[in-house]
Amino acid sequence: MSAHISNVRPKADKVLTDIVDYVLKYKIESKLAYDTARNCLIDTLGCGLEALEYPACRKLMGPIVPGTVVPNGAKVPGTQFALDPVQAAFNIGCMIRWLDFNDTWLAAEWGHPSDNLGGILATADWLSRNAVAMGKKPLTMKAVLTGMIKAHEIQGCIALENSFNKVGLDHVVLVKVASTAVVSEMLGLTRDETINAVSLAFVDGQSLRTYRHSPNTGSRKSWAAGDATSRAVRLALMAKTGEMGYPSVLTAKTWGFYDVLFKGNEFKFQRPYGSYVMENVLFKISFPAEFHSQTAVECAMEIHQQLAKAGKKPEDIKKITIRTHEACIRIIDKKGPLDNPADRDHCIQYMVAVPIIFGRLTADDYEDSVAKDPRIDKLRDKIVCVEDKAYTRDYHDPKKRSIANALTVEFNDGKKLKEIVCEYPIGHRLRRKEGIPLLEAKFRINLARQFPARQQQKILDVSLDQKALEAMPVHEYVDLYVI
Repeated sequence: MSAHISNVRPKADKVLTDIVDYVLKYKIESKLAYDTARNCLIDTLGCGLEALEYPACRKLMGPIVPGTVVPNGAKVPGTQFALDPVQAAFNIGCMIRWLDFNDTWLAAEWGHPSDNLGGILATADWLSRNAVAMGKKPLTMKAVLTGMIKAHEIQGCIALENSFNKVGLDHVVLVKVASTAVVSEMLGLTRDETINAVSLAFVDGQSLRTYRHSPNTGSRKSWAAGDATSRAVRLALMAKTGEMGYPSVLTAKTWGFYDVLFKGNEFKFQRPYGSYVMENVLFKISFPAEFHSQTAVECAMEIHQQLAKAGKKPEDIKKITIRTHEACIRIIDKKGPLDNPADRDHCIQYMVAVPIIFGRLTADDYEDSVAKDPRIDKLRDKIVCVEDKAYTRDYHDPKKRSIANALTVEFNDGKKLKEIVCEYPIGHRLRRKEGIPLLEAKFRINLARQFPARQQQKILDVSLDQKALEAMPVHEYVDLYVI
């Protein structure tokens, strides 16, 4: 006989109330967080502009029903679309994640906190345009940066100690939860309504990681975050109408998130919510590659140069050993056929082989036209990964958060190159001084893909000026990106 379950409606789970109280009450004071958020904003939008060059991404842009007109709709940067905030969030979220080139957070769970920008920017733009239409004040871009900092913090702090991938769930569940909370605040929901909205995000169906792993790796991994952040906007709008929530969505026996999807375990937390995640987020500056491989690619670029100096060719290589951390082996150590770009940008052997052969790694290098070069698969077969437990420890150490890789090349003639080690990628907090100029250069390149010189300069003038950006109305900033 099953145990009796009380029908007395419980108080909201503490995890829900902690998220909601943080979003509604916490004041961000950190200058570093706002500076980093501005850099995150321009980098994220730049990634989206680059993605629009790819037909597979561009075909997903626009309204669900072609020709739909939305008065005062949210605009999609790099396009002429003005959409409802839910579909605009999907469009923006899809384009910024498409090439796996936006920021990253690595912990017990990994993910890309800037994925939340889809819901945040679409909602803020829609609210601002409607406010102006009614003679009211629009939101400023500081509200967008604040929303980004808080969404980063929610997603990142939950990820610190809780692995969703180990129970088969995709990390975009955290995008949905974080976006829902922040968007609810933007929409002016009450505390109770915001708790309802966040509970709806947890009770929702959650994405499996099937599309990220062999033998099913596919392009859904490029639009899954757009789907999550747009769903968040939908749920927040529903809660605003008074739609009820589910207070013990996490802890309810048998039917709650913990029992159904988390093997009965409750979430663990390392630190309270503040601005830690934005301050320490990892930028993908040089290479559109899964982040656990970033330092390996930096090493591979150096190997390419050393081969030339030594008069060696890739075909002279007998073996490459990658000394790495456990998460890298679990996620991107991959043998066998690679069927599509999504498969290739999650294979460390591929991401090392290409720069060794060509001295580069760009988004185009994952396409069939490059992948058909037989030298790539021949070199892939010679690359093996081994775990260094010290690297694994440093990966989880909150004071280090390294993403170390070390490559050793052995040649057919018995000679070796000295091991090349890279512990912290160019986008790491410890390399900000070196990295930010390159991040800005990446943004300039991406602006030039879509806009004429005069429009590029208008965007740069405000985007690189912290005070000017924070003060600018959201809809005016977004209008700068309209084709």
